[in-house]
Amino acid sequence: MFFREFYSSILNTSILSNEDLPFPIKTTHFKKGTIITQYGQIEDAVYFINEGIVEMNIKSYMTEKVIDFFFEKEMVCAFTSFLNQQPTDVQISALMDCEFEMISHSDLMVAYDHSFEANKFGRILTEHGYIRKSNREKNLLTKTAEERYAEMFETKAEYINNIPVNKIAKYLGIHPESLSRIRKKIT
Repeated sequence: MFFREFYSSILNTSILSNEDLPFPIKTTHFKKGTIITQYGQIEDAVYFINEGIVEMNIKSYMTEKVIDFFFEKEMVCAFTSFLNQQPTDVQISALMDCEFEMISHSDLMVAYDHSFEANKFGRILTEHGYIRKSNREKNLLTKTAEERYAEMFETKAEYINNIPVNKIAKYLGIHPESLSRIRKKIT
């Protein structure tokens, strides 16, 4: 199980079996194109991606924008909804067949009540999520679309071919034609 290794690395510990985790985890699968969390749904789980890629979208005026992509060995959920248990304004979809290990909201809340380790894990993941979001905002404000694509290409090259060009363009905030020109220039 990949999540157990991830958990151990975050807390600098060694968890030998799933029974040693402070909360139960469940393996689940989603086919390419499946909506994992719909607009208006209350997020009831946090997902660790064993295999696959997901996208997070938000409706904006007359269009839909890609907020972020999440890849193998990353956690994903509609975090604001997960925390406040209110309907979400984002949608999470599988861009390819995915395997996840998931933790339900109720199981995590019980673990928070009884486990210092679970609390520490949650705090660290929240900090990582904040840093990721902050870096994304800084990049949008200070870098060109070409620079952001080059960085994406450099850090996530093994995934780029599995993401449709129009979705990468939406993520970068540009038209697909502009992305085509950038791609030709970089490769």
